[in-house]
Amino acid sequence: MLIDSHCHLDYYVEAEIEDIVARARAAGVGRMVTIGTRVQQAAAVKALAGRFPDVWGTVGVHPHNAGEEEGMPTVEEIAALADHRKVIGIGEAGLDYFYDKAPREAQQEGFRRHIRAARLTGLPLAIHARQADEDILAILQEERESGGSYDFLLHCFSSGAELARQAVAMGGYVSFSGILTFPKSPEIRAVAAELPADRILVETDSPYLAPVPLRGKRCEPGYVTHTARVLAETRGVSQAEIEATTTENFFRLFKKAA
Repeated sequence: MLIDSHCHLDYYVEAEIEDIVARARAAGVGRMVTIGTRVQQAAAVKALAGRFPDVWGTVGVHPHNAGEEEGMPTVEEIAALADHRKVIGIGEAGLDYFYDKAPREAQQEGFRRHIRAARLTGLPLAIHARQADEDILAILQEERESGGSYDFLLHCFSSGAELARQAVAMGGYVSFSGILTFPKSPEIRAVAAELPADRILVETDSPYLAPVPLRGKRCEPGYVTHTARVLAETRGVSQAEIEATTTENFFRLFKKAA
């Protein structure tokens, strides 16, 4: 069984979702996690998780939305959003200095609040990191030193090797998306090859980032099989081993789903 540890099922047209989930099941994807990006979206995430036995969810505010008029929820408000039997994580939250859709100060404050909510709830945090390695790492370390440990996952990894190494040293996990399969991603494959086997996951981030050989198409959770194949090739193991390893890692990190 494979698990798509990060997708956005509510981004599809409602009439398509049943078929998308069915296609994922047929491809051997046994579980999917649909991800929160706004406070007002949390209800949709919970509804999807409640509707499908093989779908879970997370709740949080994406860094793109950190500066919106409604404001960033408090730590306690983020934690309260997670009070649902199938909400298994916090986020996605983090920093995105590539698009810079929200002021960096707002992104940083939101990131810290989500870390604290993850610590408060005992749920792992799904982290969005894009062209912000130094600040991501600094905040992870500062929050750990000031408040204690917490579980986290660097999702859709496309950062530098040092961030991955330091994250794993802090007990974090790293998830690889279709980016791993792109011809121009040798640095990402190098990171994927060197990380400890017990710290890696796979995802689609669908409907974005369809993997090779489906590049250019709208992505779906079922396409995670292609990323798993390339991850197996990169690490010199069988796809069956990657499936078993990433699934085991998922349940170790997302304990509420076990």
